[in-house]
Amino acid sequence: MFDFGLDFYQGKKVLVTGHTGFKGTWMCAMLLRAGAQVTGYALKPPTEPSIYELSGMDVKINSIIGDIRDLEHLQKVFDEVQPEIVIHMAAQPIVRESYKNPVYTYEVNVMGTVNILECVRMHSSVRSFVNVTTDKVYLNKEWEWGYRENEELNGYDPYSNSKSCSELVTSSYKNSFFQAGTDEQAAETEVAAISTARAGNVIGGGDFATDRIIPDCIRAALEGKEIIVRNPYSTRPYQHVLEPIAVYLMIAAKQYENHEFEGNYNVGPDETDCYTTGELVTLFCEKWNQATGQQISWKNEYDGGPHEANFLKLDCSKLKKTFGWKPVWNVEKAMEMIVGWSVAYRDGKSVEAVMEKQLKEFLEKKQTAEP
Repeated sequence: MFDFGLDFYQGKKVLVTGHTGFKGTWMCAMLLRAGAQVTGYALKPPTEPSIYELSGMDVKINSIIGDIRDLEHLQKVFDEVQPEIVIHMAAQPIVRESYKNPVYTYEVNVMGTVNILECVRMHSSVRSFVNVTTDKVYLNKEWEWGYRENEELNGYDPYSNSKSCSELVTSSYKNSFFQAGTDEQAAETEVAAISTARAGNVIGGGDFATDRIIPDCIRAALEGKEIIVRNPYSTRPYQHVLEPIAVYLMIAAKQYENHEFEGNYNVGPDETDCYTTGELVTLFCEKWNQATGQQISWKNEYDGGPHEANFLKLDCSKLKKTFGWKPVWNVEKAMEMIVGWSVAYRDGKSVEAVMEKQLKEFLEKKQTAEP
């Protein structure tokens, strides 16, 4: 059974970039449950509605609205907060948007990483830094086996490539500025532990983004429309949002205590949870129909959009071997959680209560899981 050290975060000062987004909000929720002192730095919520506002997260943490490209502002925040742990999640995360706005995508995803690492470099309070990237950082050869952490980085589209660049920036800063010295005095100097986490496709309740398959499904279901699927045959590793968040926190905690845990880690589900888009949408329809009695369906309507990888899997052996990690929920269970969250939202029930319940269930399942 893996232990991601949630108790470790009691009283710790944690800075989360991108906290107003879907994934960032769930991260803050887990950190609050752990008793951390949470500061968020991000732009205003990227969607309307937003899980950030629906959950009341805007009043629960020290929320600072700012642009990751603004180094001067970011430095001031570091000066004031003196964070011990930094989880970097701020990004322009949509492939199709990166084709429309490639310059902005590179500014945010590359220079944003430079800025956050520069702040880490200049602030000795930081002991642990995790840069969250994506499974799309790899040069995708469309092969059937999973990519390992030592595979070539060269994402195809501007989003994927900018995240590959973010990985390289992190590696350069780590090698240049975060290496303990060889003499006795230098060896005693505290330097931040640095890792990157390459996550597979994340799904969960509260994602209102455009050009993502689960939010598209939910919008169609709420409107009583047929779901449009533009590429039902692409294969991806899908995981509930709490899975990678737990891993990020585990890595940050373990490397804080021991630099031997620094590294690059794939964060994805077991191979059985690699689904085609069509299979995933079919599963959503089944779970939605069971929960609501509303019969929904989907249709294939390829729109000739920009290039996206058709086949992508991750090899997570390193994560499993290093930490004894294994997923808590499979995709079927994740879909039940998504539908439950979405139905509660539709019915005007407390989103905050649903999130708290799902967090509790996830953590209890993790604690009782067999090794």
